Amino acid sequence: MRPQEMVERALRLSRNDGCVVLVDEESTANLRFAGNTLTTNGVARSARLTVISIAGQGVGVVSRAAVRDEQLAGVVAAADAAARDARPAEDARPLVEPGSAAPHWDEEVRPTDIGVFEAFAPALGDAFAAAESGGRKLYGFAEHSLTSTFLGTSTGVRLRHDQPTGRLELNAKSGDLKRSAWAGVSTPDFTDIDVSALGDGLAQRLEWAKNRVDLPAGRYETLLPPSAVADLMIYLYWSAEARDALDGRSVFAKPGGGTRVGEELGALPVSLSSDPGAEGVSCAPFVTAHASSRGNSVFDNGLPLGPTDWIKEGRLEALQQTRYSAELSGLPVTPGIDNLIMSAPGDGRSLEEMIASTRHGLLLTCLWYIRQVDPQTLLVTGLTRDGVYLVEHGEVVGEVNNFRFNESPVDLLGRLTEVGASGRTLPREWNDYFQRTIMPAVRVPDFNMSTVSQAS
Repeated sequence: MRPQEMVERALRLSRNDGCVVLVDEESTANLRFAGNTLTTNGVARSARLTVISIAGQGVGVVSRAAVRDEQLAGVVAAADAAARDARPAEDARPLVEPGSAAPHWDEEVRPTDIGVFEAFAPALGDAFAAAESGGRKLYGFAEHSLTSTFLGTSTGVRLRHDQPTGRLELNAKSGDLKRSAWAGVSTPDFTDIDVSALGDGLAQRLEWAKNRVDLPAGRYETLLPPSAVADLMIYLYWSAEARDALDGRSVFAKPGGGTRVGEELGALPVSLSSDPGAEGVSCAPFVTAHASSRGNSVFDNGLPLGPTDWIKEGRLEALQQTRYSAELSGLPVTPGIDNLIMSAPGDGRSLEEMIASTRHGLLLTCLWYIRQVDPQTLLVTGLTRDGVYLVEHGEVVGEVNNFRFNESPVDLLGRLTEVGASGRTLPREWNDYFQRTIMPAVRVPDFNMSTVSQAS
């Protein structure tokens, strides 16, 4: 059954007051490599049906993978029964009314395939050869997926979004495997990746690492590259739900009640925003909620999304809101969006220019194992990974030991002394869940390296 037909049939089968149907068809292609050799490649396809049935204010949600024609009625009946048995949902609101239908609703799904790597694979082979001749080993993977989401509701909404997602992770190691460097990029189609430049950058980092300098824990002026900034800002974004703030459970809660929307978070005019139409990181322009949570509501399915400022020139502008939480807070409806962009006015310097102007400090590669310590301050802890470098008088002079850090992304915004040029990047820690980010490098005068880590 075509996904469009599955949506229509499921809506007709439901016997309750309202119904929302989501069909997600996903295809993936991947290359994996180790020791300068391609090890595996493959393609896969999957499909998932989600039926959200509404009886009065009760909601029943049933989601199944690979539903066959003869199973469809059973899935819808199960969702209908669950809705009739459910308690009234606190976020219950009228379903979204239809706007303009997706112009490509009826088009066939065109899955990704191994051909997406047609130009990339030869360049990767050249990078293998360059690494081999330089006594280095490359490890990692390239993955591309295409997810087509079809959304239909009993009110007449018919929307579709085709989401391409690509990521490349490269890890270079010295011949004795004692030195390691990482790079990652996101891409919609693998036509815009300069593999040679990535390989050269990793080779440079391995050269830096030949000189080892041990440093104690402490606060250091630190340059965070875009990937590390992305991981911290994504955690901030995930924590910026209005319900948690209203309930006093997050750093965005105002003492005595309410939210901190309108407060200044930093002296520098830094902005954090999302935009479904942003070039290179575009995403679904409407809400797709497969289940309700504190930050999502199934009743909001199909709600249009547009450019949204979360932090504007240092000021907290908005929190993630459903229609329900917006009524509680008295603030505009601002649902979550599947990309994140950080910027500051002006052109901003490149990371290389920021290094050149550093008298004494640290240059990070990436962060990992990030975990929350205190939601009231959004204090998180984690480890550095794959290269921490010492910068002296504008030059990298060696690699230092790894650290455990303790920092709050919100607090960091108030302490930044420089924000570089923004560009598309891939978070290291969170790229299984969130790939579409545009971030700058930043300078922090006193980044807290709380303890020395033995990780290597």
